[in-house]
Formats: sequence, C-alpha cells, structure tokens
Amino acid sequence: MSTVLTEFADGVAVITINRPEARNAVDLETTKALAAAIDELESRPELLVGILTGAGGTFCSGMDLKAFARGEKPALPGRGFAGITERLPEKPLIAAVEGWAAAGGCELALAADLVVASREAVFSLPEVKRGLIAVGGGLLRVAKALPYHLAMRLVLTGDPLPAVQAHAYGLVNELTEPGGALEGARALAARIAANAPFAVRASKRILASSVDYTDEAAFAAQREVWAAVAASADAQEGPRAFAEKRPPVWQDR
Repeated sequence: MSTVLTEFADGVAVITINRPEARNAVDLETTKALAAAIDELESRPELLVGILTGAGGTFCSGMDLKAFARGEKPALPGRGFAGITERLPEKPLIAAVEGWAAAGGCELALAADLVVASREAVFSLPEVKRGLIAVGGGLLRVAKALPYHLAMRLVLTGDPLPAVQAHAYGLVNELTEPGGALEGARALAARIAANAPFAVRASKRILASSVDYTDEAAFAAQREVWAAVAASADAQEGPRAFAEKRPPVWQDR
C-alpha cells in the first residue's frame, strides 16, 4: 500500500500521509512520494489548493527515528524534510491536523500557509529530547507563528502545545471538533479556490517573502549548525534509545 495517498477534485489536491501503523512517521520512501504529490499539485492547472493530512487520526509524528538510526535521511536536496519544508509550493497549502503534529509533523504544519486542527490536536517540537534540533523549518518558522517566549518554551522543553492554545496565539486558523479537520480544510480550500488563481499565487508569494517565510539563506546557515549536531554522539544516542525503548544517556558531545 502506498505511503502517500492523493485525491484530486474540485480544484483541490488532498495529500494524505498513509503510515498509520508508524503514526505517519516519514521515511525516505514517504518523502519521495510526498515530493511527487506536491509536484503534481504544482503542475496541474486545474488544481488550485493543496491539503496535507494524515491517516488514522494522527497528522504526522515526524521523522521515522528507526529509519534514521539505520542511516536513512527523510529529506531531499533543495526540498528539505518530507520533500516539502525547504521548497514550498507556489499554490496555497493547508494542513488538516488530527492528533499529533510532532517534530517534523509540526514542521510540516508550520510550512503550510493555513492550519485547520481538531480541538484535540497537539503540536510539539521535541527534537531536543532525542539529541536533535528542528532543522526542517521548525526553528526558522515557529517564532514567526508564535510569540517569541512561547516559541522558545516549545523548542527548549520539547513540551506539547494543545491546539486550543495554538489557536489562541494564531498558529491554528480554525478549530474543529475531533475528526472534522479534513472537512474544515476542504471548506477553507473551497473558499480559496473560488478566487482568481493567479492573484492567489501572487498574493501568497508576496506575503511569504515579506516575512522571510521561505528564506533560503536561513536554511543554508542552519545547515552548518546542523552538521555539527548530526555528527554528535547525542544525535546517535537519542534515536537509538528511542528504537530500543530506553532512556537516553547524554554525553553532551
């Protein structure tokens, strides 16, 4: 079964991460499939808006740490984590979030232009708990979506942020009842798709560039820091401890 499902209708592309048995964690195969789905959204003129969601009641739990521990990296050159976070589509992308949007999953939500979430959804950037850092756009975007001190707490503690609180601070555009995030995203997508396509794309491009939302220089600078972290003993220990279901033993190096 495909790790990514697509549905195209009424000008909207619904892209679903389909690894519910792994809480929709993203491995390299899923990354390539997501990149292909985004390319199809971009190339088909009848498609005006994209929706990204997850199967089985979870949006995305981030990078597949078991695959990472085996040496696999779920990112593509120039496109970033999941084939999305570093090179965003020109067309609007809505995240429809049920359950957890954790680590890379939260970064996918941050990469989206709009977020519709269930009241029971939860966002988190817990990379520090695994000896890693949120280089899929999390560290570059979270303080643009949330107040600085709240963003810093989210990043430094790795503690979760409930969707209701995320909505109060503007990270989430619309809240729905549990199970209703995709329906809410479809309704929002329909309102966008009713507008002039060229004007919508141009408006997104100008607004995103005004806040450096896709700042290539920032990603390039971040890669130098990430290289040191990725090569550290703690970066190997965190995912290994997760895979072995034991507490990590940090070495601070």
